[in-house]
Amino acid sequence: MTSCGRQSLPQSDFDHAYKNLVRGQLAQCRDEASRGYSKFLGSNPQWALRFKILEARALLEQGQFDKALRIVERQPPISDTPDLVVSATVVAAVAKIHMRRLPEAEQVLNQALQQCNVSEVASCGDLFQALGILADERSDSASAQKLYTRSLSFARSHGDSFLESNSLLNLGYESITQGRFDEAISLSESAYRSSKKIDARVIALVAQGNIGWACYRLGDSEKALTLSLEAEKTATELDDVFDRENLLTNIGYIYMDQREFDLAAQSFHQALEIAKDIKAKQDVYNALRVLARLALQTGDPSTANDYAEQALTIARDSRNHLDELFPLLVQGQIAARRGDTAKAQRLFEAVEQDSVCPVFLKWDAHHSLARLYEDEKQFYAADREYRAALTTFEAARSALGREDFQLSFLTNAAHIYDDYVHFLVVRRKTEEALRWADYSRARTLSEGLGLLSKGASNGNHPGPPALNPREISRRAKGVLLFYWLGEKQSYLWAITPQKTSLFPLPPGAEIDSLVQRYRKSLNGPQDVLESSEDGRALYRTLIAPAAALLPNDAKVFIMPDGSLNNLNFETLIVAEPKPHYWIEDAEVANASSLRVLAASFVHESAREKKRAHRLLLIGDSVAPSKEYPELARAGEQMTNVARHFPATQEQVYQRAQATPSAYLASGPEKFSHIHFVAHGTASRLSPLDSAIVLSKGTVETDSFKLYARDIVQHRLQADLVTISACYGAGERAYSGEGLVGLAWAFLRAGAHNVIAGLWEVTDASTEQLMDRFYDELDKGASPDAALRAAKLSLLHGSQFHNPFYWAPFQLYTGS
Repeated sequence: MTSCGRQSLPQSDFDHAYKNLVRGQLAQCRDEASRGYSKFLGSNPQWALRFKILEARALLEQGQFDKALRIVERQPPISDTPDLVVSATVVAAVAKIHMRRLPEAEQVLNQALQQCNVSEVASCGDLFQALGILADERSDSASAQKLYTRSLSFARSHGDSFLESNSLLNLGYESITQGRFDEAISLSESAYRSSKKIDARVIALVAQGNIGWACYRLGDSEKALTLSLEAEKTATELDDVFDRENLLTNIGYIYMDQREFDLAAQSFHQALEIAKDIKAKQDVYNALRVLARLALQTGDPSTANDYAEQALTIARDSRNHLDELFPLLVQGQIAARRGDTAKAQRLFEAVEQDSVCPVFLKWDAHHSLARLYEDEKQFYAADREYRAALTTFEAARSALGREDFQLSFLTNAAHIYDDYVHFLVVRRKTEEALRWADYSRARTLSEGLGLLSKGASNGNHPGPPALNPREISRRAKGVLLFYWLGEKQSYLWAITPQKTSLFPLPPGAEIDSLVQRYRKSLNGPQDVLESSEDGRALYRTLIAPAAALLPNDAKVFIMPDGSLNNLNFETLIVAEPKPHYWIEDAEVANASSLRVLAASFVHESAREKKRAHRLLLIGDSVAPSKEYPELARAGEQMTNVARHFPATQEQVYQRAQATPSAYLASGPEKFSHIHFVAHGTASRLSPLDSAIVLSKGTVETDSFKLYARDIVQHRLQADLVTISACYGAGERAYSGEGLVGLAWAFLRAGAHNVIAGLWEVTDASTEQLMDRFYDELDKGASPDAALRAAKLSLLHGSQFHNPFYWAPFQLYTGS
């Protein structure tokens, strides 16, 4: 019996081509689909049509909408196979939606819906998706959400993982359009996980890009840029032109906000050219409206107006009223720039009062009105609009559910707070300006500790609660230095029990550049005391204006802003009578806000009488991996710390016992002192993923990292938490919130004081510093005084006199 060559079956060929579609290998999918069509056209016309529709779907994914439409429209009429009818209709309709031929798309989709109402075929799930896309294009979010939910349910009941991933993706996008960015991240993360299981690369990259955009809208531009650039790179590799164009627009937004205007223009123009090439009118509109905003920011109102007019024309032609609001706001800002107050006011009010105006556009319109009235010297109206802008913003912030999203969200209102603080200072309302400035600080920390209720959402927001800075200074027994880094003007409020003084400082950008250079010099071996002009300049800028209010050995509480969160003020160089570090003149502690500092003194005396000194000591762990080798002198430091407490009043977890689960199960709220001797990690993109590195647990799935987000969940009453680890303070400073990392997490959990490192620390110098620190505590010194004495002992009496060794550790107080 002879063996004959077996002819391949259409299902096998189709499945292989479809798998390429799922994986985002669109060129291969098109090629295999085209060959399948030719192969089966004569013998099996229905299978040939399936291959042709698959080819058209790949073209849709590539953004070639007109080609996809031509393919399905050229096919012979079909009526005897409902699944093919619906599938072809969906492809044609989606192409028409992207080409802004919405009435035609609606007509054919409704015809297909009648078919699905009669007989539910496999492609009905795609039909529900297409109807959702149509509703979304018409700004009917409620209908779109229902349809995407319906397609998700269909996908799960029919075991269609690709449709499930797509449905989750579109639900996430819909949450973005509705301004529910925390929900959007959750849904997009689900879409990402689902797509990774089936290697659906296009869905994964779009989900990643959507997470990036939601992060941007939540104020986390750094994480947004990282995610968006990664997704854009993947889109380029997959030749996914449509999604790459969207990502380029998003990337341009981030660059624009970072004032990288050349990079922003490059991204926007690339996006515009692609959108025009693939005839995606909505995306042409998106690029035009943001190019208008960029042109205005870079001082070219004529070009801005041209772009805004083009965007407005597209929105009106598409009968998309919501899309009209964005270019109208830009036109109002152009009118204000040109001195046409009446037109600017009319446009701003029209946008702000529109019933479909998104919340972020509403606060932007209020802010624009405030600046317009301020320029026109209508100060009462300007004050009203500034407060309305902040009330609108605070209502949006209060709706966020997750604390890690709240951390970054304040960035969205940074310019409003800055302009309002400056407005109040110029109006000589300096105490009120300080109250509003402090209200913008440590908001998530304050709300978590119950010091502030979440932002009011009513239209008559009374402003921040009352504040008595001089009383806070009296109770703190020190001078308070509150910094505000502004775009045009920075400020220092110096507060003593007798008076509050305001000093103008240079713009924030000038201070930032000094801080960045000086931080770099502190990380090196050179003697900055003799060589650094930046250290002297920072002292002259930040401390010298208030020097008359600072007695010798003054106790000073620093409330930093922006880049100042990464600066140890003790290292600033005082030139007279001879060069020396400011630590020799002052006892310095850091506090995140006046309100948080004030709360720390409310029950301090009662707590000191009641609390027994109990130590929880964790560290000297077994190396969990090569990345985190064992610390050579960790054991000695553990022994030195332990000797300062009675054996009956300490709980020690060392070596294999030093695990995250041991800390969480120890009842950390019972201890007055908690001390870690371990490696630390700081996550810039996700600060609550910063961690203390300990030993692996006995269960294989146990993590060896004690994460900041887990620390927050376990309440503390500790007087002092010491993190003898690198980067314990964190690397990422959020607008208003300050550095967020391990130190912030322990304060948020309820610790009164936290000692943590700003940069990498050395084993030997840290052991010596901590030993002296606890000696001073034994003598009755306060934590800030004890830490200062320990640092001075290294500065004057050891080989570790360079600030690199003694300056990384800072005291953060106020809980």
